[in-house]
Amino acid sequence: MSKLWDDLKDNMKDWSITAVEKAEEMSKMAVAKTEEMTLISKVKFEIHQLHREINKVYENLGRLAFKHTKNEHTASFSGNKEFFDFVNKIEDLKVKIKAKEKDILEIKDKFEAYDIEQSKPTVMDSKNSSNDVSSSKNYVNQISDN
Repeated sequence: MSKLWDDLKDNMKDWSITAVEKAEEMSKMAVAKTEEMTLISKVKFEIHQLHREINKVYENLGRLAFKHTKNEHTASFSGNKEFFDFVNKIEDLKVKIKAKEKDILEIKDKFEAYDIEQSKPTVMDSKNSSNDVSSSKNYVNQISDN
């Protein structure tokens, strides 16, 4: 009976060690996922700010067009520096948004590589799983012998 008790204690130690290792692995993955989501959220907020800035420029561009059409009765902006400044500003902001969207993809790729690396089985995992099976078989054999 004492051998049974010793085997049971050993099994419980092995199982608890495995459980702690799995918990550590899961917490590392959770931390990494949280970091990924934080970085992505920050970039998405920056994109949102750029869209708001574009809307302000469009609003100013509309005011300019309205003012020129209403007051000066002109619809042509071919020589108007202010008009082309607004247009160039919008184009610059669109380029910045594209760059930010690319940053998001890079963040996702970086963390996807980390996820793949973390999900590889380790030598210890395969060793523990075979120990668990053989230990369980020993325990069952001992019970059936008694």
